[in-house]
Amino acid sequence: MKLGRLIRIGLLFIGSLYFYSCSSHEENYEAVPESPVVCDLTQVPYAKLSDYHFFEGELKNLQPVYGVLPYKPASELFTDYALKKRFVWMPKNTKATYVSDADILELPVGSVLIKVFYYDTVLPNLTTQIIETRLMIRKADGWIFAEYIWNPDQSDAFLETVSTTRSLSIQQGNEVLNFTYRTPNTTMECNRCHGNIVTLKKNPIGIKPQNLNWNYSYGTETTNQLSKWTSYGYLENNLPNSISSIINYNDTSQNLDLRIRSYFDANCAHCHKDGGEAQVHPLRMEFKDTTDPENMGVGVAALHQLPGYNGRIVQPNNIGQSILHYRVNTTTDLFYIMPALGRSVKHKEGVQLVEDWINSF
Repeated sequence: MKLGRLIRIGLLFIGSLYFYSCSSHEENYEAVPESPVVCDLTQVPYAKLSDYHFFEGELKNLQPVYGVLPYKPASELFTDYALKKRFVWMPKNTKATYVSDADILELPVGSVLIKVFYYDTVLPNLTTQIIETRLMIRKADGWIFAEYIWNPDQSDAFLETVSTTRSLSIQQGNEVLNFTYRTPNTTMECNRCHGNIVTLKKNPIGIKPQNLNWNYSYGTETTNQLSKWTSYGYLENNLPNSISSIINYNDTSQNLDLRIRSYFDANCAHCHKDGGEAQVHPLRMEFKDTTDPENMGVGVAALHQLPGYNGRIVQPNNIGQSILHYRVNTTTDLFYIMPALGRSVKHKEGVQLVEDWINSF
């Protein structure tokens, strides 16, 4: 009896150790959360932005769910002073890969890039108004575009393929701007910036390592975006030790040459590059190419002549004879206006930067 009792006590003791060990292991176990995003590649694009479940709570608050990661390029394309929020989502257990400093990150099939355009000084009451959300979704055979127009009460956004317009009045600094905001026709116009006329492939623009290699505030922390993508599980850890990077062209404390090269990369390079819509022109505006001033048009003959000008894209120290300056400065000459899409008002800060650069020679 005594021996049997001792055996039972021993078994109970061993069992308690086993239970404690399992309990301790479970206490240290962290469950990997599931993203609630819905993106069935056989069904997208969905009819409503809310169908994807990118955001939690009221849609207009743009509060991303788990798996939807915000990002921001160091320099941004000017779009009639619209503010922009960008997000990326990738399917579970997939990652982007590094190609080069100047090439877009290679995102896996099923990835979605989300770009929201809005204003927060809409008159008369300086209210916030979201205008549109553009998606790029990567399917097995390439990227597709999806354009969503927000309704007046800002409760949702709806799929649209044709261009839309609306009149806006905003407070921009000390100035009131009245203009017509125009959204793109996804079947005709998105390719103009995102398409390659040689390969016929569509690609994102802003997700290059050179654009993301700077510190961004995520609310709870401020950290390098490439490091964040890596720690988040969205980027393979194969980055080089150093990356040739653009800067924020609005930062007047930075080197003028780096600022203008960053401005051209963000606002012009998607067309003025090999395979871009404007590849027939002599300009090559990608950041990697603009160490050579001739690629930015300095002293170079323009393809299109302009009455009263001597025919140079950039005439050093002479904005009045620089066709490039005229093209970024005009708002009425639709044949010459640059960029050709997305701008109806003058980008005063950009024009000033171009003037400062031309006058620096």
